[in-house]
Amino acid sequence: MPNIDFKQLFHRLTSPYMIVDRQYRYVAVNPAYEKAVMRSQGEVEGRSLFEIFPNDGESGRALRASFERVFVTGETDTIAYIPYDIPRPASQGGGMEKRYWTAVHVPLTDNEGNVAYLLQNTVDVTDIVRLREAASLPYRSYSPETQLVERAREAENAHRSLLAESAEFRRMFEQAPGFIAVLTGREHVFTFANEAYTRLVGGRQVIGKPVSDALPEVAGQGFIEMLDHVYTTGETRGGEGMRILLQSPSGELQERYLDFSYDAVRNLEGEITGVFVQGMDRTEAVKTLKHQRLLLDELNHRVKNTLATVQSIAAQTLRAAPDLATARKDFEGRIVALSKAHNLLSQTAWDSTTMAALIAHELGHYDRDRISSQGPDVTLNPKASIAVAMVLHELSTNAAKYGALSGEAGRLDLAWWVDDANGELRIDWNETGGPPVSAPSRTGFGSRMMNLVMRGELNGAVDARYEPQGFACALQIPYSSYGRTTHVD
Repeated sequence: MPNIDFKQLFHRLTSPYMIVDRQYRYVAVNPAYEKAVMRSQGEVEGRSLFEIFPNDGESGRALRASFERVFVTGETDTIAYIPYDIPRPASQGGGMEKRYWTAVHVPLTDNEGNVAYLLQNTVDVTDIVRLREAASLPYRSYSPETQLVERAREAENAHRSLLAESAEFRRMFEQAPGFIAVLTGREHVFTFANEAYTRLVGGRQVIGKPVSDALPEVAGQGFIEMLDHVYTTGETRGGEGMRILLQSPSGELQERYLDFSYDAVRNLEGEITGVFVQGMDRTEAVKTLKHQRLLLDELNHRVKNTLATVQSIAAQTLRAAPDLATARKDFEGRIVALSKAHNLLSQTAWDSTTMAALIAHELGHYDRDRISSQGPDVTLNPKASIAVAMVLHELSTNAAKYGALSGEAGRLDLAWWVDDANGELRIDWNETGGPPVSAPSRTGFGSRMMNLVMRGELNGAVDARYEPQGFACALQIPYSSYGRTTHVD
């Protein structure tokens, strides 16, 4: 290869050339450029182009954008037509001179292959533009040179319009509520992923990576196989509420549910070049639906149990009552107690109730000055809540009919606590100051129901005692199975 003096070649070129660095500072200009912009190399070298030739309008923004594209992409960029005024030197009268240009911007790399400089070849087409006839003349009467400039101008406007439309579409895709990604080639390399997709995959940077590398956890879950099918056949694939395990920012696998579709991307010749991915993250909706189904199943179970309880209460009440009026009163009282327990559970979506709330509902209509209740803040699950509510109703009804609450001098002391050693909730019911009590000659429905509920339903125990000072009852419930302690007062 001959030894060519490229510096001399640069200076000998008859077309204007200049070189700027990444800060748009002049590095070199040839004589043709000096003549075109009316500035010497000494005047511009080391200074920013936009400092010497400022332009805050559309043309200035277009020139900056072209420079940025070259430095970012490493590819040549062309501006077919750009009006750009330049200041005249003081020696030529000063002021601004309207000029029209075409420009080609070429990247120049350093030894490491990075774009370090930009070479501009610019052509001043002002004289051709000024040859245009008045705008009122028909286009066909323009000279060939003028038509060429007009075509260049139209091409530049069309190019800018396409860039604007492309940027607008990209912005729309970026901000779309659903996740969107574009995969290219047989390896399904990510070339685009919007914000929703990035959030879905835990903020990972996937652009430029195959799916198998960017999201290794999806291997074996069937999604890569679907992508292969779409790329090979062009047939759309997708699903609704499909389960997928994705890695979270902390590295853990999280369960997600997606509505999505995979569609083939084709070029102008109809060949498949990639896959378009779109969909919605429906995890919360699917979880809510599953929770609703569980609640419905639980509700159906509760309704059946409640109806069975009502049936039992009705049968036993009618069998034990001496007359219809008494039976009706007892039955209504027990149904109201059951209803109150259900109301309490409804307030927590059938999750749990507290002992304090159950006692307040069952004893709230009695004289509170004659009743004391104390214990830790404990909660009971729905099954135990209904059982304890029914037991408290029977105890309080008996106290009001025959025990401490039937007169004016008696009182009731109620206490509960958790026996951690045995894992039990203990409830002590103590009546004093009422009429003398004694064990009944026969077992009534209330006693039978308390034993049935405590032993049969909760696997607990009931210890009823008819003591000289009054009736007492101790209840034991396996608390580890039916409750939890929040805190102790």
